[in-house]
Amino acid sequence: MKRLVILGGGESGLGTALLGKAKGYEVFVSDKGTIKEKYKNVLINNEIEFEDEQHTESKILNADIVMKSPGIPDKAPLVKQIRDKGILVISEIEFASKYTNATIVGITGSNGKTTTATLTHHILKQELEVGLSGNIGESFANQILEKNYPNYVLEISSFQLDDIVDFKPHIAVLLNITPDHLDRYDYKFENYINSKFRIALNQTKEDYLIYDADDEVINEWLMLNKIQSTLLPFSLTRVIENGAYLDKENIKITIDNNQIIMPTANLALEGKHNIKNAMAASTVAHLLKIRKQTIRESLENFQGVEHRLEHVLKINKVQYINDSKATNVNATYYALESMDTPTVWIVGGVDKGNNYEELFPFVNEKVKAIVCLGVDNEKLMSTFSNMVDVIIETQSMNEAVKIAYKLAESGDSVLLSPACASFDLFENYEDRGRQFKDAVRNL
Repeated sequence: MKRLVILGGGESGLGTALLGKAKGYEVFVSDKGTIKEKYKNVLINNEIEFEDEQHTESKILNADIVMKSPGIPDKAPLVKQIRDKGILVISEIEFASKYTNATIVGITGSNGKTTTATLTHHILKQELEVGLSGNIGESFANQILEKNYPNYVLEISSFQLDDIVDFKPHIAVLLNITPDHLDRYDYKFENYINSKFRIALNQTKEDYLIYDADDEVINEWLMLNKIQSTLLPFSLTRVIENGAYLDKENIKITIDNNQIIMPTANLALEGKHNIKNAMAASTVAHLLKIRKQTIRESLENFQGVEHRLEHVLKINKVQYINDSKATNVNATYYALESMDTPTVWIVGGVDKGNNYEELFPFVNEKVKAIVCLGVDNEKLMSTFSNMVDVIIETQSMNEAVKIAYKLAESGDSVLLSPACASFDLFENYEDRGRQFKDAVRNL
């Protein structure tokens, strides 16, 4: 019996444990932190051995295979020990994909992954049986065990791609690449770029790579590296023969001389970046033979994603917007770009080596006041204090929202778009977004 050790008892760890057990592995789950009660109960009910608040090396280093949670860095001493012993370390998507023959759509990029994955799933589910998983929702492994859909849309992070071996989506989508998570990649942008392109690592010419042809980083990599996939670029600025492009107010998608045209006038999501997300999702749908009418209707009735430019409430003619999912500078760039009113901007958290320069034009033009929300706000203070009249430090969401409420006048907006990770004051970006919404509702 092969021994499967799982590091991390979260959603992906639990799903892998259940699938592993069903496939005949001897399973052990180990988490340095605390495993949630509901997950513990599932492990106990399924008679799966586990530990939390510690890693017992003797029970880990005898593994045949280790699945590590994407949150655990390669630099962790335990991971180094495992690799030194020649034990294979994989991610959940690698493990789970061995047990399905489903058509997989894998979506990655620095920004827009969740929106594009959710939108793609929203279109496909009108005509196909399809699961949504990966970096979002219920784990891929557990869905394969319980639902076994013939199709999956997976949102995939670079951390999940770092630990794949044979994983291969039939359709890969690469939305964009901007510096993010560099603390995990030795502060080398090229390491992060290579990590993202692993999504196409095992693809053949029968598979597809849909990508943003306006992204210089992606274009440069494709010029210098060989790739087997059939390429389907999308662009806002030039005509694309095979792929998607914007022609005045219409998205035109051509695959093997079969063209469909989508008007952008009634897209549910606003902003240039969302036209790109819609292009990517529609190209996937066109490849999978979804009817044009279905694609069009789905694009027009899509509800959007929680914590992504989510309009919370209007109070005294001030709009409060929750963009807690903006965990890097580029995401905040899109948020500020889409603002058309004077803005009180709530920003801050764990800085991943951010360079705020690209935000300067928007801050000068649109931001009237900045509320810093983090344990350490020094970099934000020194970067922006010359650009705005008012910049204030806070240490809690309630305080930040109350100050923003005082600073905003009729016709303004209050935007939570942190540009940073959330782990200094919050459990995760969802927790941060919910606290923002609660604080706004309590004003």
